[in-house]
Amino acid sequence: MKLQHLYRGEGTPLERALHQALLALILLGFAAANGFLALRLAACSYAPLYHPAVYESYFRHPPIVLLNILPPVLLMALGYFLTRRAWAAYLISAVPTIGCALVNYYKIQLRGDPFLAADFRLIRTMSGILGHYHLDLSRVVLVAVGGAGLMFLVCVLALKNGIRGARTRLIGTLACLALAALLYTQVYLDYGTYRKTVNNDAIRNEWSDVEVFVSRGFWYPFLRSVPKAFPAPPEGYSARAGEAVLASYDDADISPEKRVTVVGVMGEAFADLTDFPMLADVSAVRELYAPLHALEAQGVHGDLLTNIFAGGTVDSEWGFLTGYSHHGDFRGDVDSFVRYFKAQGYDAVYRHPGYGWFYNRTNVNQYLGFDESVFTDNGFGELVSPQSAPYHSDKVLFDYLYRELSARGTDDPPLFSFSVTYQNHGPYEVKKTLGAAYLTPAATGWSEESCNILNNYLGGIAETVIELARFTGELDALEQPVVLVFFGDHKPWLGNDASVYQELGVNLDLDTQDGFANYYSTPYLIWANRAAKQLADFTGAGETISPCYLMAELFDRCGWEGPAFMQLQRDMRAATPLLHERELFIEDGAITDTLSPDAAETYRRYRWAEFWRETKGLQK
Repeated sequence: MKLQHLYRGEGTPLERALHQALLALILLGFAAANGFLALRLAACSYAPLYHPAVYESYFRHPPIVLLNILPPVLLMALGYFLTRRAWAAYLISAVPTIGCALVNYYKIQLRGDPFLAADFRLIRTMSGILGHYHLDLSRVVLVAVGGAGLMFLVCVLALKNGIRGARTRLIGTLACLALAALLYTQVYLDYGTYRKTVNNDAIRNEWSDVEVFVSRGFWYPFLRSVPKAFPAPPEGYSARAGEAVLASYDDADISPEKRVTVVGVMGEAFADLTDFPMLADVSAVRELYAPLHALEAQGVHGDLLTNIFAGGTVDSEWGFLTGYSHHGDFRGDVDSFVRYFKAQGYDAVYRHPGYGWFYNRTNVNQYLGFDESVFTDNGFGELVSPQSAPYHSDKVLFDYLYRELSARGTDDPPLFSFSVTYQNHGPYEVKKTLGAAYLTPAATGWSEESCNILNNYLGGIAETVIELARFTGELDALEQPVVLVFFGDHKPWLGNDASVYQELGVNLDLDTQDGFANYYSTPYLIWANRAAKQLADFTGAGETISPCYLMAELFDRCGWEGPAFMQLQRDMRAATPLLHERELFIEDGAITDTLSPDAAETYRRYRWAEFWRETKGLQK
């Protein structure tokens, strides 16, 4: 048997069979090699991590390696059965394998954000962004491109003929597609498999989306992101119908004489625990909340019914900033109330004494339209350490906001400022009380663990309330009109499985009205300084509403009509002040999952307009 026969598929049937086996082995080996090159690119993509340790960690978790190698291998087999050509099969596998891995590598390098399937909708935007950057050809990139190119040359020069027989090729193609579909639905999208591939060996923070992504390579987490690239539209939706609903309203400008500076502050895990009678009966707890209640008496206050409990901060945050009752992970420019303020001549800034990578805020804030964002990474780290920020950073934040406001002159544009606090982030110390002992087992009959958790949470809240009261006093002395919107994002974590709530006897049964409110409610406050009170009335009780309505509540108090979507929101709020992600509403004062026919029709049209605004609103 001559060697050239083996490569060319010539000779006896046995020689041809050996040729096919060798060809398949070489091609599948090349596909696997490209999979390893893609893994290497993933491991080297995020600069703060030690790249060799990340790459080595994959091999301590064999399922991660297998789930990243299988896609290029299956693509190679599919391409081979479809084309019969080794070089064509190689390209069908190698181009997406290495190409997408390179896009992920550079996107993380430049933006600190991984490449997800949803980004394919933004190819034009991404190409424009990349045009402003210089892409360094690092060693790992040169090895990946060079290695992939060398294997392609081998395919072109040495691997000539492919498998023969239309029936064989059809069976092979169908088998590849069936196997791919089975693996994707039963393995790649399986949450149990995802949990088993947790790899924190070489990452710094398991709350970092980009680090968690990198910890699993590239192709596995990328393929898991595919379903999120196709948000499900509301029932009966069409782009024309959604646009038509919104077009029936007109944007309204803010008149210059009614302009005020707006300062929004979302308090991390901020809740008023005197809503629970067993804590309201404790004088020390009542006293620490007294400054908050005094501010509520001076302004507009009410409750939000959020979608989240003890976590998921950005759901309330983005609901306030966009007005969306439903939204996905923002992957590109999106219409928002931030952009409305910008269109009205406002500066729009964002402040948070935490990391910008958390919830991908560095990028999302740009998508929302903020001019500038300051995080630990680019400002607050010089004022408070990341280790101290979850415990004592509200004074730093409020001082920062006051300095910023007091430095603005009469010639500066009006300001929309939004901040998210970091102090009071859970979990809270369980084994001991770190500060004041508001509650003790002897006085309450509750366990030491529950008292410690409550004391440590309340100690942080006491500081927050004091700083909030001081901040409003400073705002009151300013000549410029300022309106403060302060609200909590979610109820605090109080023990695993809500153990403290349970021991206190707090009703958390979501099938009851009280339990639903106890689980989801947080306070909101709209407070105006003396100068702002000359322009409008900022006193009285506010309605219990969803976070998506809170900006509209502010606009109502300021006497602003607002953008078209907000005017639609007012019609929706008249039908139900609650738009919960569990498809729950409030009608006639009761929580329900079924709206009356008129309200249901309003909601249907509202969801069309909301979906259109989020997905296509900036394309007008």
